[in-house]
Amino acid sequence: MELALRKQKILAAVIERYIATGEPIGSKSLQSADGLEVSSATIRNELADLTAKGFLIQPHTSAGRVPTEYGYRYYVDNLMKRKEPDERTRRYIENKLMTANDAPEHIIRAAGELASELLSTAALATTPTGDDARVHRIKFVQTGRHTSMVVLITSSGMVKSRLFRCDYAITTEMLNVFDRSLNEQLAGQRLSYVNRPFAQTFAASFGELGLLMPDMLTAVMDACREALGMNVYVSGSTKLLYQSDFSLATARGVLEFLGDTNARDNYLKSLPEGVSVYIGKENSPVLLRRSAVVAARYMIENQPAGAIAVIGSLRLDYSTAVPTLEYIAKVVGELIGELISTKQ
Repeated sequence: MELALRKQKILAAVIERYIATGEPIGSKSLQSADGLEVSSATIRNELADLTAKGFLIQPHTSAGRVPTEYGYRYYVDNLMKRKEPDERTRRYIENKLMTANDAPEHIIRAAGELASELLSTAALATTPTGDDARVHRIKFVQTGRHTSMVVLITSSGMVKSRLFRCDYAITTEMLNVFDRSLNEQLAGQRLSYVNRPFAQTFAASFGELGLLMPDMLTAVMDACREALGMNVYVSGSTKLLYQSDFSLATARGVLEFLGDTNARDNYLKSLPEGVSVYIGKENSPVLLRRSAVVAARYMIENQPAGAIAVIGSLRLDYSTAVPTLEYIAKVVGELIGELISTKQ
């Protein structure tokens, strides 16, 4: 539904003031709004019309108006003015994430903590799923006469390691053979390709030398299997209990959702590329249908990877949340991309 310019200004003013105060907005408080040089009676008429059209509701006869889910959606899609992070905030985000850039998982966990801190609500951050990930590099590190460690680096920047032990003495020359032959076979292959049939075929191709490989290949398969999963880091969940417009039942429902790993992970995996905003009943999980979710997927080497998301009340400050998460996701993708390039 298209709204006339004056109605758009009034709707935006109501939503922005309600987000800021949490109090129903009346006609008198709107007379000071920028660009509304009209009488209180005119504003009352416009408020009544916006209410009749479903953008606003009036909790009580004598009360002001508050936005409906429909009103919030129209605002986000058509009226919202993005509040881009200022230079100080951008530097703060970059510095916080840079201090965690020794491993992708640490960067992602720090990103979730940042989102919760900056937006004062619960946040989730996910590692990339392994569904589309590929083997980027396999390395071997000798740790003892009979022990070694296989280190798997995936195309999404995840690093997984597994120790293995052999009955025979491991030599540098032997590890070099493992390293060269496995990388020739697996570089660029999907993680799911590294399964038992592959291991059996690979070992058989080396004849008698293949008898020395079972422990090593089992460690490689275990590392790939672990990398196929997705880790989710939850931050600031207790902040939900202190949001004034969140009932205890709603907060409990969100906390229950956060604890249901299957429902939570499936929801996060379904998020589209870029930035997405889900308001109330737009959320597929029933437990989130009185909440708002803003999420941003980060990219690694131009491929969509994991997501950074916040969950809050319908009064979430969308104009700040959208560009803030977008910037955090951008820095996360860049830092993980740099880590991958240093692990060639």
